[in-house]
Amino acid sequence: MDLPAGFTAAHSPALERLAPISAQIWDAKYRLKDENGLPLDLTLEDSWRRVARALAEVEAEPSRWEPRFYEALEAFRFIPAGRILSGAGTARRVTLFNCFVMGEIEDDLGQIFAHLREAALTMQQGGGIGYDFSSLRPKGALVRGVGADASGPLSFMDVWDSMCRTIMSAGARRGAMMATMRCDHPDIEAFIAAKREKGRLRNFNLSVLVTDPFMRAVEADQPWDLVFGGKTYRTLPARDLWDRITRATYEYAEPGVIFIDRINKRNNLYYCETIHATNPCGEQPLPPYGACLLGSINLARLVRQPFEPGAHIDPEELAALAATAIRMMDDTIDASGFPLERQRQEAMAKRRVGLGMTGLADALIMCGLRYGSERAAAQAGEWARQIERAAYLASTELAAEKGAFPLFDRDKYLAGETVAGLDEDVRAAIARHGIRNALLTSIAPTGTISLLADNISSGVEPVFALAYTRKVLQRDGTRREEEVTDYALRLYRARFGADVALPDYFVTAQELTPAEHVRMQAAVQRHVDSAISKTVNVPADISFEAFQAVYLDAYRSGCKGCTTYRPNEVTGSVLSVAPAAPPARPASEAQGGLLSRGERLLGATYKLRWPDSEHAMYVTINDIEQDGVRRPFEIFVNSKNLEHYAWVVALTRMISAVFRRGGEVAFVAEELKQVFDPRGGQWSGGRYVPSLVAAIGDVIERHMIETGFLTWPEDRPPPPGVTPPPAAPLAASLCPKCSQPGLVREAGCLSCLHCGWSKCN
Repeated sequence: MDLPAGFTAAHSPALERLAPISAQIWDAKYRLKDENGLPLDLTLEDSWRRVARALAEVEAEPSRWEPRFYEALEAFRFIPAGRILSGAGTARRVTLFNCFVMGEIEDDLGQIFAHLREAALTMQQGGGIGYDFSSLRPKGALVRGVGADASGPLSFMDVWDSMCRTIMSAGARRGAMMATMRCDHPDIEAFIAAKREKGRLRNFNLSVLVTDPFMRAVEADQPWDLVFGGKTYRTLPARDLWDRITRATYEYAEPGVIFIDRINKRNNLYYCETIHATNPCGEQPLPPYGACLLGSINLARLVRQPFEPGAHIDPEELAALAATAIRMMDDTIDASGFPLERQRQEAMAKRRVGLGMTGLADALIMCGLRYGSERAAAQAGEWARQIERAAYLASTELAAEKGAFPLFDRDKYLAGETVAGLDEDVRAAIARHGIRNALLTSIAPTGTISLLADNISSGVEPVFALAYTRKVLQRDGTRREEEVTDYALRLYRARFGADVALPDYFVTAQELTPAEHVRMQAAVQRHVDSAISKTVNVPADISFEAFQAVYLDAYRSGCKGCTTYRPNEVTGSVLSVAPAAPPARPASEAQGGLLSRGERLLGATYKLRWPDSEHAMYVTINDIEQDGVRRPFEIFVNSKNLEHYAWVVALTRMISAVFRRGGEVAFVAEELKQVFDPRGGQWSGGRYVPSLVAAIGDVIERHMIETGFLTWPEDRPPPPGVTPPPAAPLAASLCPKCSQPGLVREAGCLSCLHCGWSKCN
């Protein structure tokens, strides 16, 4: 098999058993290297040993626990979240917590920017963040003392988005943010529509905090007040607002919906905190300065007698592994650093952890159960119950040994709705010893770490694709193709042969009904004290009425939130699983793989002005014709102002080189448009352009649209005299890292099946 540079298969027995993509992801994301890029983890076993040793060091007897921790990690039986895998035992100034919900934003300009600073410091150490912007007064409200009108929460979300983009450009991992807003905030309609503008709030996931009174008003077709600070700004029919929320999600996949009253009612800590926001992928509703510490039991590795009538997971093995995982995660709290002192205090006071599962769909397949069926839902719920029970019992044993979490109140804790539903012996153990961790279970997105663990199914999601073709970038710049197969499929083929027809329980996400998705989420949610990150994939041709019914089904089934994904013209489609026939090589393409330049090209020149430049710039883009379609071939920028000469020449040469390679080049404009200048941008055409480079990106995009190479965005009017060409067929979304059309949305998170990039991990 092909392995990354720096090791061979002989170095690591564990790597010999993994698919190439898994080895490459380990090398790129989780293998410890020095500052020069030289590996310090020589084998995958070294990485497991590093993590086990780092977590065991906080124990009174490290030598006793390190072997047990290693055994749990071995063969990916327990998979800690990516921050732990990459950061534990490295002596780097990073946090081992994946995500945080930041403090409540006070409605004061100075405090707003103090929170912006906290967000930047948190993201700098690799933590994703969640914020509730409901505390900011609506647009147009009077700002007393300065005689001005408020600009509203959306304007400050734009500032956060720019900050996130700046942190990314400084070299940190891609930022992930969640923004929430209450369904009764006066600016909720603007919040819902924010992502209609292509490129806006690109670094945010958006979710509406939906209350129980609002859902009752929707069902009864009652009026709904939009209120801030005790003042009613508007009243509208609740169903109209519900239609706006679901219509936006139907058309461009956001916002999601969080049933916030249910979350607070079922929170074990209902007596000492109120939740307004979640982490970026939604599986961890958290209080101000709360942090999520995540890890997953790999069910696919625990199935005994796979594909036989007696296939099962041993409850005792599952319970023992869950108990070890809880101890490891509790130790992680003490081993981790925190970007902010208030985050450390919050974590220590409640000692929240989120133990979940991954590989669920593969485990069901190996047990002969069709994902989405009633039998599969019952089995998934039972495995979740076993993990929940083992986690709570393990935490009571830790409390007997090390003490309960500081804010533990025995009577109030036992009176909580979730705890009241636990087995009687578990409640008795809590009453006797207390409990070490306030909340214990959560189902996180596991896109990248599931690929790392030999391409098991992700979290509680169905298998997205049993097999797909991955394009791998080679050192010489070319790409080769390799087949990536699901873990359960490989086991089945190894046993029965590659040509044997697959049983009907080999089902993928595209074959499921929305109701089957919701059934699985609801079955597991009954035994998860936090929340679940899951995406309900729906077909592009689903009716709007049927789409709305998915959310009502999720609410009535007891889910704490609902995230859907329908292929659409704003966000694109998910990865196409069926391989397409290779296109014929165009006559204009040269032997070396580059497009060939003719003697005469069609083109256009655009005048561009920028505030800090006395002279205008002239952007010329020339095209060639390929298969009857004009496509960009080269770009030149001319100006009398020589201040920007060197970087402009370099930029245009690089862009031209990309154009000449052919293929998908629309991402060039999109990437340029996201470049942020810390000195500030300018307003142009009713929208903010963050930099001169972004303005050049706008010109390229406009040219591509006017020549018919791209489709004009529906949310932007065309320039005077320009008639947008007809819409092109829906294309798959491009990965921001490898630029391949391989993005999939699972567990509320975008991940790339070609390079392993993930927005959340």
